[in-house]
Amino acid sequence: MRYVSPGREYARDIRYLTTRITADGRDGFPVEPGRYRLVVARACPWASRAVIVRRLLGLEEALPMAVAGPTHDDRSWTFDLDPGGRDPVLGIERLQEAYLARDPGYDRGVTVPAVVDVPTGRVVTNDFARITLDLSLEWSAHHREGAPDLYPRALRPEIDAVNEVVYTEVNNGVYRAGFAGSQAAYASAYGRLFACLDRLAARLGASRYLVGDTITEADIRLFTTLVRFDAVYHGHFKCNLRKLSETPVLWAYARDLFQTPGFGDTVDFDHIKRHYYLVHDDINPTGIVPAGPDLSGWLVPHGREALGGRPFGDGTPPAPVSAGEAVPPEHTPLPT
Repeated sequence: MRYVSPGREYARDIRYLTTRITADGRDGFPVEPGRYRLVVARACPWASRAVIVRRLLGLEEALPMAVAGPTHDDRSWTFDLDPGGRDPVLGIERLQEAYLARDPGYDRGVTVPAVVDVPTGRVVTNDFARITLDLSLEWSAHHREGAPDLYPRALRPEIDAVNEVVYTEVNNGVYRAGFAGSQAAYASAYGRLFACLDRLAARLGASRYLVGDTITEADIRLFTTLVRFDAVYHGHFKCNLRKLSETPVLWAYARDLFQTPGFGDTVDFDHIKRHYYLVHDDINPTGIVPAGPDLSGWLVPHGREALGGRPFGDGTPPAPVSAGEAVPPEHTPLPT
């Protein structure tokens, strides 16, 4: 597969399936516990958002999850982690099958996260930005007791504004650098990325979280890029002005979140590295996956409690991750 178009800036395909699953079912898909399957890959930052939100809100039983393997070809993500290479509920080998079940002529990206309607085997939506908001807003009847409010009404305009900047300059910014097809395109993306990271560091120097004094959707969206930064973006995507671990405020902020239940316990560094270094073979033609970096730093005390804040607001931490969804111990620095 080729991800770089010589001489051109990287432009993400944003033609998503925007059908929504809502409490009132206005798009034809009402919220129903057990009806849908959230398909993710732990390698993918966009899917990781949904994994974190689902766990924080306690939706594990209401919205079961399928985990695809860390690599894919030009056709699709595959369920190679499951016995026989098939998802045990959907009965399919490739996520592509669920997209084609919805539209036999589907010619867009077969992306994760995707929510599949189990009775029909069809993808309902892959609109990653909307999926996590709807888990907060539309699935609220099925949240666990003590679930945090990740998208508080009074803060939504500010969260939306922060999310737009973080998406444009950071979440997608690392890809614009990594998939740049010219030196000029790379230089532009690189400069914008680190200028935004500097602004975020200044903001977080005086505030434990991005918006308000609790964890919100904004922190989740920034975290999934930061947690991948030193493992893949610094080297593989040439975002090498400095490592995350060389940026004191952002490094402490990322460690604070990583050490918070629901964040670090969803991160699989092995899947992350294998995805980027094996799938992007036009950037890394040797297919060599780096042995590092040392992950133990993620467990160093962060000291961010001094800034105050209440991670879950009036809520409580999620219960320990279930055995069936736990990240393999060799893929994480967290103690088991």
